[in-house]
Amino acid sequence: MENEFRKQFDGLLEKYTELLVGDDSEEVIEKVKIWALYSHISKSMPPLAKHWNATYPDAKNEIKEMISEIKQLNEKHRQITKKEE
Repeated sequence: MENEFRKQFDGLLEKYTELLVGDDSEEVIEKVKIWALYSHISKSMPPLAKHWNATYPDAKNEIKEMISEIKQLNEKHRQITKKEE
């Protein structure tokens, strides 16, 4: 993969994460990447996601926790942003 493209795309993910949850740390960016990709897979290929969930129940629980965490971070960020307006 072209190095310049990778830097540009990483910048996009960083900004998306910052706007979504107000935190652009590497750990949170990685969680957002996993969340976004899993969400896309579950919507575009539900049988694959269902099979994966059944095969790896511990990972399914980890994904659920990650989704919940991102949702909470997003709600908190939106409340803070609203107050600043």
